[in-house]
Amino acid sequence: MFFNSNVLAAQEVRALKCEILDNPLGIDVLNPRLSWQLFASENNVYQEGYQILVASSEEKLNHNQVDLWDSGKVASDNSIHVKYAGKPLKDKEDAYWKVKVWTNKGETQWSETAHWSMGILTYANWKSTRWIGYDHPFEWDSITTHSKLSSRYVRKEFRVDKSIKQARAYIMGLGLYELYINGAKLGNQVLAPLPTDYTKNVKYNVLDVTEELVKDNNAIGVILGNGRFFTMRQDYKPYKIKTFGYPKLAMQLVITYDDGTTEVIKTDESWKLTGDGPIRSNNEYDGEVYDARKEIRGWSSAGFNDSDWINASWVQEPGGFYEAQMTPGMTVKDSVQPKHIKTTKYGTYILDMGQNMAGWLQLKVRGQEGDSIQLKFSESLKEDGSLYRENLRDAEVTDTYILKGGGVEVWEPRFVYHGFRYVEISGYRYLPTVEDFIGKVVYDDLETTGTFECSNEIMNQVFKNAFWGIRSNYKGMPVDCPQRNERQPWLGDRTTGAYGESFVFNNHTLYAKWLDDIRYAQTEDGGIPDVAPAFWRYYGDNVTWPGTYITVANMLYHQYADTAVIKKHYPYMKKWILYMESNYLKNDLMNKDKYGDWCVPPESLELIHAKDAALKTDGELISSAFYFYLLDIMQDFAQLNGELSDVTYYADLRKRIKIAFHKKFFNESSKTYSNNTVTSNILPLAFEMVPSEDEQQVFTNMANQIEQKYNSHISTGVIGTQFLMRTLSEFGRPDLAFTLASNKTYPSWGYMAENGATTIWELWNGNTANPKMNSQNHVMLLGDLLIWYFENVAGIKSSTIQPGFKVLEMKPNFSIDLNYVKASYQSVYGKVTSNWQKRKGKLYWEITVPVNTSAKVLVPSQQIEKLKINGEKIDALNLFYKVSDEGIEITVPAGTYYIETGKLHL
Repeated sequence: MFFNSNVLAAQEVRALKCEILDNPLGIDVLNPRLSWQLFASENNVYQEGYQILVASSEEKLNHNQVDLWDSGKVASDNSIHVKYAGKPLKDKEDAYWKVKVWTNKGETQWSETAHWSMGILTYANWKSTRWIGYDHPFEWDSITTHSKLSSRYVRKEFRVDKSIKQARAYIMGLGLYELYINGAKLGNQVLAPLPTDYTKNVKYNVLDVTEELVKDNNAIGVILGNGRFFTMRQDYKPYKIKTFGYPKLAMQLVITYDDGTTEVIKTDESWKLTGDGPIRSNNEYDGEVYDARKEIRGWSSAGFNDSDWINASWVQEPGGFYEAQMTPGMTVKDSVQPKHIKTTKYGTYILDMGQNMAGWLQLKVRGQEGDSIQLKFSESLKEDGSLYRENLRDAEVTDTYILKGGGVEVWEPRFVYHGFRYVEISGYRYLPTVEDFIGKVVYDDLETTGTFECSNEIMNQVFKNAFWGIRSNYKGMPVDCPQRNERQPWLGDRTTGAYGESFVFNNHTLYAKWLDDIRYAQTEDGGIPDVAPAFWRYYGDNVTWPGTYITVANMLYHQYADTAVIKKHYPYMKKWILYMESNYLKNDLMNKDKYGDWCVPPESLELIHAKDAALKTDGELISSAFYFYLLDIMQDFAQLNGELSDVTYYADLRKRIKIAFHKKFFNESSKTYSNNTVTSNILPLAFEMVPSEDEQQVFTNMANQIEQKYNSHISTGVIGTQFLMRTLSEFGRPDLAFTLASNKTYPSWGYMAENGATTIWELWNGNTANPKMNSQNHVMLLGDLLIWYFENVAGIKSSTIQPGFKVLEMKPNFSIDLNYVKASYQSVYGKVTSNWQKRKGKLYWEITVPVNTSAKVLVPSQQIEKLKINGEKIDALNLFYKVSDEGIEITVPAGTYYIETGKLHL
């Protein structure tokens, strides 16, 4: 029934997002997408219609004076990604919006006002803004393989004589920047802007500075760090490592006055610059050197004497197109108090954070002028208690603070981050305590969306380790590790990993940005590198690493119902598919592979990679199976884009590959594939390449091998582990998947935890392998573990038919040896919860299905008469259900449900 006359107080709508950011300043999407969430205190509430109002000022919107867009009442249940369809939006224009929703239970109030603003939409509007800098080292700098380049300090004074209505700074500071107005730092972002291949695209940020300006003399100050723009490695492997030049700045400060006039302060040669400040060196791998004696008091305030500074020079622009940063920047997201500090026999101190993390250390110290405090970082200790740093390779990973003297000094770096648990501290004149230090956890400002807890403590610790590992490696792009001289955005680490990560963090915008990075890295003929942005030039032409371009887009569609990324990137994905086919598909098999099943557990604990051929999976099998899998995704993408001829093309190609694959790799007598590694069997099973009549026997043989040959332990590397846990569950062996997930002995995720890991290792034997490759903070070996946690154990899964959690499939593996599970996930529609407990042979299950969605819930029982939902028998609730061998499948609308069964027969 529709209640037109009453607004129900029990219902609420929140205008949450514009495009894919909350209340963003400076977006460059001409028709941004709007999303909102509904909240209700009763069950079975769904949207039937909406109305969106958009105005150019909050005052106009409050009075319903809509001058940009009134959608009118639209009959639709869609509450996400609704495209703005109003007047064309102009450069730097503000838009204020609200939404009202009609539901099956009544009409909501208008939401609270949300806001976005447009950025600088054309290159022409940047053209008069000059890039400034100083394309030379200063005399105290050192340009070598381990370059020491001081930060550049840039300033400009100006006067304001009228009352200010609004002021915004549009800034590109490369490699990294901090912006100050009248002595105050603007924003909470750190390590800004996010990294890109600066020859392809450059991100600009927009900051509101209205409150910082005064009607008098004002000053702008910018500190420029090196970041990935001026890399540490100068003239070092130029064929491999990309460098971009010296730090530079382009900025517009746009001031709108109360009288309606506008003034723009732009970077030009009148700005002043010096490198003779306290930051004497900064780079991502070697650390930061800060000399407090060189601090420049008042440098970013009006009235400062800059007569001994040089005029900034006009410098060459970086080459890439200017784009608004449409994903949150990095911030200090958390802090860690160290656990303890110990004195070494060398007179230094070892600080233990108790947690492997990525960020930096803030210190507090007293001493004399010129005293030097040195902080060396590492992930682990040697047997004698000193730092173990061999796995850092040639990264120096050391911060230095030189005291100015005269009291307590507090310092933390600006333009570096470290991956570490332990810190060796030297230079204190007294015994420091743990209270003198705080660990700052730095990563992208993304919402934590998922929680998971169960009755198995190993699984809980592995989940915690995964949480810390993922956030350690979100640095404006997904990197492989935060500690050594690498920190690269390897595609293969996230092929399936991005999917699992999406349950823990709202990584929508991060991975949408990364897809752009991959597209920009594509060669003219279609090739995609293994690392993107291509800071390392690794164009190796294989399937499993570049194919991440397609699987990540599929994740964004499946988890967030984002079709825009599919439409945007489909032509480039197709270009790569055709490139690989024309160059490497021979006799309907893909004969190009580079990495194999990377990092299988080797036969010896000291080895990095297995040398035993019996442990290695045929590269042609891997690449052919994976290409087949990617073609399946491309079929769906082509269907979404209306490219029907492409659908047929991909289907025909898949059919040919399936025939050739089976002919070459299938062993008819043993019902196994190739040399019978677990990966060689799990890929064709997961990708539906096995003939239906052989499928169960192939799976049984594989499961038997895991149990008998590998003693129910992991035997797969990066590729096989991406599909291992879900395939075991889907073919009826969730018990075996649970064993793999809960093992404590080698090789397993639990083995890492039992051996002191607080993140995820790069290698299954990361505590014993050669130091060249034993990062203790990677995520690539998680495979599909987190997906299995949420979808198979907790039962929080989006339907593939209606993605983005519009329809949930809640079918937990209740038969596994767990007593309880508590899990939640903040979907685009709202919070999903699944808390189940087995007690005295019965199941007690509490679920929450967000407003405007529904769920298909599978209860593992056939006893209809014993089933209760919210205290009532199911037939009294008017719910659709059906009984099968699996149990009772119930379709439930939005709401909270308490389910209780009779005796379970699992």
